[in-house]
Amino acid sequence: MSTNRRIKIVVAYDGYDFCGFAPQAGQRTVHGILTDGLRQVLGDDCEITGASRTDSGAHARGQVCHFDTSNPIPAERLPRAVNQVLPHDLTLIKGEEVHPDFHSRFWARKRWYRYRMLLGERDPMRTRYAFHYGKQLDVNAMQVAATGLVGTHDFIGFSQLFDPEKNSVRTLYSVEVKAFRDEVWVEVVGTAFVRGMMRRISGALWEIGRGAYPQSRITDLLAQRDKASIDWPTVLPACGLTLMKVSYGRHPSDIRELNRDSETNR
Repeated sequence: MSTNRRIKIVVAYDGYDFCGFAPQAGQRTVHGILTDGLRQVLGDDCEITGASRTDSGAHARGQVCHFDTSNPIPAERLPRAVNQVLPHDLTLIKGEEVHPDFHSRFWARKRWYRYRMLLGERDPMRTRYAFHYGKQLDVNAMQVAATGLVGTHDFIGFSQLFDPEKNSVRTLYSVEVKAFRDEVWVEVVGTAFVRGMMRRISGALWEIGRGAYPQSRITDLLAQRDKASIDWPTVLPACGLTLMKVSYGRHPSDIRELNRDSETNR
């Protein structure tokens, strides 16, 4: 008699033609296409859970998911088998069998995101993956302001949360602004992200970099508590955002006690 096994997979995707990760009726989503691909190979209707519910148009190099299956195929053989039936913009990178209690979302300790801003001429080979600004930015001012985001803060001023019952406190381990050729990258590593947080952080730093706001803009936003009076930062386009990696630590375990409002983790 077959028994269910829990499988952890790492997937990458070009999110341009996806309506985000999460399932949506009648829409092309990463969850939907991946579910269909696994069904063709395994013969199971797997319930897939992702570590991050990336936005419509956002990308991933290291999205992590888990699902249960009774199919005995070795997990390490899944990428080769499943990629044969997946479209060109979605790839399964790695598969491994994990502990039955493993949870891709609730066990994640760190999520690393990158937001790319293109300062040079419009480049059709990159505009699917970077926000085209086309002008110079003050990277030093952006980096100085970014240091104020590190640590544990209430990020309501950078979110799209409107439910007062939801917790918007999150911890960021690092926020770095880097010049790379004719691009600027905003790289953020944190425990979890509330809805819209990464794109608003990038938007606030972009506003500072182009001189629209002083560096104190970050401090002012972190001090906001009344949603009705927040001077919201710009939400930059999803095309520039990529989920780079999800980390679970040397000894993976459930960390919901550290993130009590896990239902808003992104």
